[in-house]
Amino acid sequence: MARLREECGVFGIFDNKDAAALTALGLHALQHRGQEGCGIVTSDGKNFYAERRLGLVGDNFTKGKVLEKLPGSYAIGHNRYSTTGNNLIKNVQPFFADLHDGGISIAHNGNLSNARYLRRELVKNGSIFQTTSDTETIVQLIAKSKRSKIIDKIIDVLFKIQGGYALTILTNKKLIGIRDPFGIRPLVIGKLNKSYVLASETCAFDIIGAKFIREIENGEIIIITENGLESIKPFPKVKERPCIFEYIYFSRPDSIINNISVYEYRKRLGAELAKESHIEADLIIPVPDSGVPAAIGYSEKVKKNIELGIIRNHYVGRTFIEPTQQIRSLGVKLKHNVNKSLIKGKSLILIDDSLVRGTTSVKIIKMLHEAGAKEVHLKIASPPIKYPDYYGIDTPDKDELLASKLDLKGMQIFTKAKTLQFLSIEGLYKSMGHEKRNSSYPQFTDHCFTGEYPVKPIDANDKNFEENQLSFMSSKS
Repeated sequence: MARLREECGVFGIFDNKDAAALTALGLHALQHRGQEGCGIVTSDGKNFYAERRLGLVGDNFTKGKVLEKLPGSYAIGHNRYSTTGNNLIKNVQPFFADLHDGGISIAHNGNLSNARYLRRELVKNGSIFQTTSDTETIVQLIAKSKRSKIIDKIIDVLFKIQGGYALTILTNKKLIGIRDPFGIRPLVIGKLNKSYVLASETCAFDIIGAKFIREIENGEIIIITENGLESIKPFPKVKERPCIFEYIYFSRPDSIINNISVYEYRKRLGAELAKESHIEADLIIPVPDSGVPAAIGYSEKVKKNIELGIIRNHYVGRTFIEPTQQIRSLGVKLKHNVNKSLIKGKSLILIDDSLVRGTTSVKIIKMLHEAGAKEVHLKIASPPIKYPDYYGIDTPDKDELLASKLDLKGMQIFTKAKTLQFLSIEGLYKSMGHEKRNSSYPQFTDHCFTGEYPVKPIDANDKNFEENQLSFMSSKS
């Protein structure tokens, strides 16, 4: 309810005369992954051109304004949500640097779990940082690599960084896509006529008419040149562990993961929730928009219609001025309002995808009661979030997560719900097509629920880098 913050979105296209415009369209489709800033870097094979802006893609990258400043047939783009680094124009990606053997530009979705350690070491050795973004650490490491070829420099760096990441990298002659060894962050390959395309999600292909080819595998490097596509897998083989929140919350419902739409996965979450915890009530209502697919799945399972008991205002800006406490206290009504005539005197099942701090759920349930609801049963289509993330999701610290502080009864009392129920971890895995969770090697990155981190959060725990590097390199499939 109090929302998890989105990660970032990346896009890249190789050998297309409309590279900049197509990249802007792709970023527009990925706008849900980051709204703080956006950027595009293009190349004509010799020179690089960059435009980076704060705000939304549609407000910045328009024909005749910015796109005409971006010639060239190769491009990468980025939508930013700041999981690390302040929301300043200097932190907006893609980043660009002139290296000894040519220019390089990088766009990054995710978060490095050892970035602070690496940054300290780089600064000790004379590096000068211009941003507070962990992505600049990657640029600095590439610049300092002693390898001769650019792809070897990049591989050299990949064995130093840890965390969840998907990278698009543009050089004078190559478009490169990289996914972290566990495949925590997503990256997919498509094709538009003869042009290869990279993106965080398949919905970015739909908007430009590109054909989805496949997901980049965990630990895979894709190199696109005039000669076609090459795949390199430099890491020791480990089982894939994609982020479970791509299915629950982050990805757009019309995107495809493992040949199934995200919308269908979310309906399954609702259906499993109904199996585990259905009670009789007058109405099933979702918290829009993220709770809608789960509510549909829930309603289909119990054979009861859902109703729009809460209406969302889609035109709320992120910079709305809240000058007084009285105005701030009305903040939830900027985004949500109650359909009073529908819910008055009714018992309600309120369904949402997740519960983080719980503050927004308190406000919404209060609104429902003030509008005349008889009782509100809160149902969450995911397990309780007890642990923070370090791989690209901006979760609160552990002591701010409601489920880390209170048990189920305590959370129910805090939210003022008549009853509160979460989907079990077993139900979550069934929704994803797995009979049960493999406790020895989970099929997903689900640490926010379980506390089991696939890559040790070095920066957070201040552990010794070499010790964790050896632990990572000894991982077996």
